[in-house]
Amino acid sequence: MTPMIKSLIALVLSIIGVHLVYIGYVRPEAQLALEAARQMGQSAPRDLVVILKDYEQEICLILMFWGAFLILEKCIAILKDRYLFTIDLLDGASEQVEDLKSVLNALGELPEKVKDTPLVRTLMSSVRRFLITSDVHNTSEAIESSVETLAVKQEAENSMIRYLIWAIPSIGFIGTVRGIGQALSMADKALAGDIAGMTDSLGVAFNSTLVALLISIGLMFLLHQLQRLQDGLVVDTQAYCETFLLNRISTVGSN
Repeated sequence: MTPMIKSLIALVLSIIGVHLVYIGYVRPEAQLALEAARQMGQSAPRDLVVILKDYEQEICLILMFWGAFLILEKCIAILKDRYLFTIDLLDGASEQVEDLKSVLNALGELPEKVKDTPLVRTLMSSVRRFLITSDVHNTSEAIESSVETLAVKQEAENSMIRYLIWAIPSIGFIGTVRGIGQALSMADKALAGDIAGMTDSLGVAFNSTLVALLISIGLMFLLHQLQRLQDGLVVDTQAYCETFLLNRISTVGSN
């Protein structure tokens, strides 16, 4: 299953799950709480269901779960392959070029999931470069190029997450504008002494912004944790190649 299909499935499940919770619990409970407050002549309560009841908050929660899935999926993929850095994947390589060819063939016979990891791809391209050029400096440049490509790829793959973190506060501000607009349309009733409609509309405005900003803060924290793991992957990949590959081929090239 491709990452795009997984992402779309996660989005659909987020929409269905959040909407079912809203129509089955959040909005009915919020309506009961608001009606009870009106009957008692009180303002809208600050219950969680009342804060979350509007459409903007529902959309923000959907995007929150989708964004969290995108981040956690990448984190799990990085952590799952961390064990490779504790293994000498070039075991058996020596001062003989034929041994490097054997190691390259062994890397190519690894399971597809392992062979597609950034570390193995970098090793294979670097060993192949050395076998073609027999130049250590050229191989070192190949390692640096592969690592830079990995960093650029990771940065590009995070673009959707950054968009979600930007979009969620924007949706909250849309709720703010909608709530203030509704409140202003009820100004004549407020002047007549009925301020219930205006306070409810202002509640929409402030609640949507509150929820959106809190969600944005949480997702930004998760994104920073992901970036920390990604930066560590880049650094560890380069260090691994220098330790297990360059040290060996430097010996080969000097003979």
